[in-house]
Amino acid sequence: MGLLARPLACFSTPDPRAVMSKETPQLFGKTRFLEGKIDEFLDKLSEGVIYFESGLLLLVERGVNDACDEKLQQMNDLKARCNEIRRSVVGTLYSEMLIPDFRGDVLSLLSDLYGLLDVIVDCYQEFMIEYPTVDKGAVEFLQELKNLLAVVTKSVQAAIMAARAFFRNPSAVRDHIYEIRVYESEADRSAIRLKRMIFSSSLSLVQKLHVRDAVDAIDGIADLAEDVSDELSIYAIKRAL
Repeated sequence: MGLLARPLACFSTPDPRAVMSKETPQLFGKTRFLEGKIDEFLDKLSEGVIYFESGLLLLVERGVNDACDEKLQQMNDLKARCNEIRRSVVGTLYSEMLIPDFRGDVLSLLSDLYGLLDVIVDCYQEFMIEYPTVDKGAVEFLQELKNLLAVVTKSVQAAIMAARAFFRNPSAVRDHIYEIRVYESEADRSAIRLKRMIFSSSLSLVQKLHVRDAVDAIDGIADLAEDVSDELSIYAIKRAL
């Protein structure tokens, strides 16, 4: 998404609850093995987002150090485990011919969420390599950067909660989607404030562009979370029909 805050017209997405006339059955019925796998997948994804936030805070406040390297290793381990789980779920769904009506939606959802984690890990790794220099005396800037990081993290955690709801209680998906969109809009506003600070500062043009790109990379994660929510809203409606 661009620099300007996205209007909330997209809130007009149909409400899954409006088309749900009766209780939606459990997606996997008696197949608890798959439920456990997907729960673990979502747990690992949530853990990765926590490492991302804490690692970037360390990076901003103290610069590159061993603790930052450790966070990167933890995120890469989580990403590898998530990919392993995703492939296992794909294999089970097709080999045992489970949930044919929703199989494609489940696989697309897991793929989108894995892609989101992949971008988060790549973003953190790029920060480790191209750490943008920020004056430690720029208190206002650092506070706004932490605010951006916080709302971006919340947007991804809300996407994970929406995904959990899809499997357990599709009627609750809309509430989490609303949260994602609010956080995404707040992330856009925070990114704009940061860019105004950047380009009104005494940094050189090269430094300004470098820090601006870093802000865009963080803000872009909230955009991806919103993209996942758009797909989830459709999947939830299909489950409710």
